Amino acid sequence: MPQDSLMSLKRCLSALLLVLALPLCGCADNFALAQYRGLLVDEGFDQVAPAHVEPVNTEPTFERVQGPYLLDTGDHLRIFVYGQPSLSRGYTVEHDGYVSVPLIGRLRARGRTPKQVEQAIMAALAEDFIRDPHVTVDILQNRPFFILGEVRTAGKYPYVSGMTVETAVAIAGGYSERASAETFRLTRTINGIMRTLEVPADFIVRPGDTVFVYERFF
Repeated sequence: MPQDSLMSLKRCLSALLLVLALPLCGCADNFALAQYRGLLVDEGFDQVAPAHVEPVNTEPTFERVQGPYLLDTGDHLRIFVYGQPSLSRGYTVEHDGYVSVPLIGRLRARGRTPKQVEQAIMAALAEDFIRDPHVTVDILQNRPFFILGEVRTAGKYPYVSGMTVETAVAIAGGYSERASAETFRLTRTINGIMRTLEVPADFIVRPGDTVFVYERFF
């Protein structure tokens, strides 16, 4: 066998052995994977992905799952049904996440956007009561936010549109003498799951969030 062919065969065998070894080795690192990919590319297998692969971060962050605003307990809504003054008024999302609307009864609002509630009301009215109903749903007042820890007056406060953690602290009377203003803990319920994240002072607070101000240890 010619020398060049023999060398090529050895390199292919080396690549094959490395492929078989990678799944069995718990400590196989990126360097070994890059070596394997480099061997295949050298041999002309250009369909193989590049050796550099960015790690996939599966840790949930608020920036990734922020999404549209979803209604929950404490949100105040204005439901307007054209031509139906008895139905057009303010409603509050109750503790169980429902609103009670005349004619159609209790309707789930928790976890829905105002537009989705609007569509659900139209569908219910069109089914039994009103031909081609026209409905709009707006938020009159968002549910409150909470702030705890080293502030002068911890508690529950009305939400202010566009507020940050720093704004929340100001609403609660400012920092206490022992407060740390470096980072803050923010808890938010997303799709029914409570998430907690360390955030800076300029992080945007949303309705229903709980902000915690840490104590300074020096």
